[in-house]
Amino acid sequence: MLLAVGAVVLASCGEAGPLDGVGNRTREIVKGPTTTTSPIVAVAAGSEDEALIAARDVLWFNDDIDPQFTGQPDDVISDVWRRQLRSRFVQSARREIAAALPTLSFPSLLPEQVQWVTSQLVYNPTTGTLDPDTSAAFGLWMAEPYNSDLDRLAVLRVGRAPTDALAARSPFAVTNLPDGVSLEWTDAGHRYELYCRSEVSEELCTAVAQSMVPLGALLP
Repeated sequence: MLLAVGAVVLASCGEAGPLDGVGNRTREIVKGPTTTTSPIVAVAAGSEDEALIAARDVLWFNDDIDPQFTGQPDDVISDVWRRQLRSRFVQSARREIAAALPTLSFPSLLPEQVQWVTSQLVYNPTTGTLDPDTSAAFGLWMAEPYNSDLDRLAVLRVGRAPTDALAARSPFAVTNLPDGVSLEWTDAGHRYELYCRSEVSEELCTAVAQSMVPLGALLP
């Protein structure tokens, strides 16, 4: 299972928790200047003053990676692994993840506090292939990523669905944690876990999960 329940999982980015590895920065990657392409427009959702914004309108941390690949999933997976630097979580462009996992979906709407998205392919370091339990991970950040874990508002982790899972989307399994909420479901061969910190209501977190679209539809 993607989720480990207990207070300790929320206290760090260690191996046990919902934030496992998602906050690890590959500092050797040189980032260029990044700019938004359109104004951020919030739409009402959730409770009280909560709102959602379009995933297209936030900054994607790894979109300046210029991948060179043929577009075949196995080629992309191998190419990304070759640039890994001491971590099974490898910073990856949204285009790379969409090519490696063509049926993977991502929320089209995000909490309005989110300004940045980080994206990673996640590997079994022994084989250099994607980890079936967590194959891709996304961090939703309120400020420029990796300066402070306090800025990470939510995490989406995607793994392989059990072989007996229905092809159609399953209902959400909701787990209330001491410092947030976790939603789990399966869809089109993938298992998803969306963890939202307590600053985000369960209602709004559910609205984010309900807005899933193919990641390829969100490419710039």
